[in-house]
Amino acid sequence: MGHIWVTVRIGNEDGSKVIEARALVDTGATMTVIPRDIAKELGLRVTGKSRVETGAGVIEVDRSRAYIEIMGKADVLPVLISDIIDKVLIGVTTLELLELEVDPITGRLRERTLLLY
Repeated sequence: MGHIWVTVRIGNEDGSKVIEARALVDTGATMTVIPRDIAKELGLRVTGKSRVETGAGVIEVDRSRAYIEIMGKADVLPVLISDIIDKVLIGVTTLELLELEVDPITGRLRERTLLLY
């Protein structure tokens, strides 16, 4: 299927500062990851730390919350802040909460219904 890139609007929790970026949809990632420089630009506040498993092993990263908008669907969602990754990665938690999924036929995002079980 290849890589799936989307245009995303990312902002601070109150929406007073929002930027547009290209993001890679990563269905192997649980959480959305934002590079540290974008988090600083938006003034995202660190709300905690998480240990995450990566291809290079387990690392500790900062947690935050950010306004995320994809295909007109938006919410303030938990995100991870990375000092290593230089691009925005959209994880499956964000996709599910925004009622989106990857269409394996077209290689694009499509709307979906939330599951309650």
